[in-house]
Amino acid sequence: MKNFLQIIVCLLFSAANAQIPTYYQIVDLNLQGDALKNELTTLLTTTHTYQLIYTPDVWNVLKQADVDPNNSNKVLLLYGWNDTDLVKNNDLTRDRNASCHSSNCEDKWVREHVFPRSKGTPNLGFEGPGSDAHHLRAVDYDRNSLRSNFKFIANPTTYITYSRVIQQNGSEYFYPGDNWKGDVARMVMYMYVRYGNQCQPVNVGYGSTSFSFNGDMPNIFLQWNAEDPVSTHEINRNEKIYAAQGNRNPFIDNPYLATKIWNGPAAENKWNALNVNETIFNDTKVYPTYTNDFLNIETNLTETSYKIYDLSGKLIDQNKNQIKINVSNYVSGMYMLHFTANNASKTYKFIKK
Repeated sequence: MKNFLQIIVCLLFSAANAQIPTYYQIVDLNLQGDALKNELTTLLTTTHTYQLIYTPDVWNVLKQADVDPNNSNKVLLLYGWNDTDLVKNNDLTRDRNASCHSSNCEDKWVREHVFPRSKGTPNLGFEGPGSDAHHLRAVDYDRNSLRSNFKFIANPTTYITYSRVIQQNGSEYFYPGDNWKGDVARMVMYMYVRYGNQCQPVNVGYGSTSFSFNGDMPNIFLQWNAEDPVSTHEINRNEKIYAAQGNRNPFIDNPYLATKIWNGPAAENKWNALNVNETIFNDTKVYPTYTNDFLNIETNLTETSYKIYDLSGKLIDQNKNQIKINVSNYVSGMYMLHFTANNASKTYKFIKK
């Protein structure tokens, strides 16, 4: 019976999510860029009706928000992945009552500030942004110490799938793991929209910011938002925190909002009623998708521009009103062409032989 009810709830949520939820009715979702970001900031701020107290409120909320969907006696641990080996700091779950309230936290879980307090400008503290549960997660004590306040970095190799510290150019960074990178991206986006320049994404994400017009959002977060879809766990968290604080994480409700604000690869659009504004590209063609020398843009649109990125998010080329692009000097691999016209954008993929 319990499983049946869960299925019904999921179906109802999916049906409701096909249309724009009531919470967002006052936002003009036809906007994009900073205009849309500013309207969401107003919404998240005005509906944030209760400021959680770091202790005990946050503990109590996380025991509900981070509960394991498969076992209500446990919480899911951010950055974790394995409950079957003898190593403890990579655990995926932990007893929900094994939270640490003393100096001895071995094999217990603590509260991870996904946006580290020290990376805020100024420091986030333990009130306001420092106690906002939308970016606070249950995490193994040792794994929390391992992450420290290192900036997040893109996965440097396909062989790394789990969270780990990465050495690069004499500095240390942190990869959250394939299963958690989307969660991290959407939490960082929320913090920036909610608290503005106090929580700048460039303070916590390493790499190019070429996707966004203002250079204020690292490409990795936009890529992770598109590559790692919203999970059932994130949906549950959003509902529990909404009940506790009064506001929501819009990028969990619809990841495509990030695409409308900062560009980059198109993330999942959960709302059928949302004006994606890509119909103007119906008569635009980019070909061939597998080429050794030239890429062609066939369009009847004017005042066009493009940017080309490799899969790491590095800007390779950009120009305006050009319909034949020489890619013969590109390294073999997949690239993304970000094409813009009439205040709308669309991303096309192609492969250089």
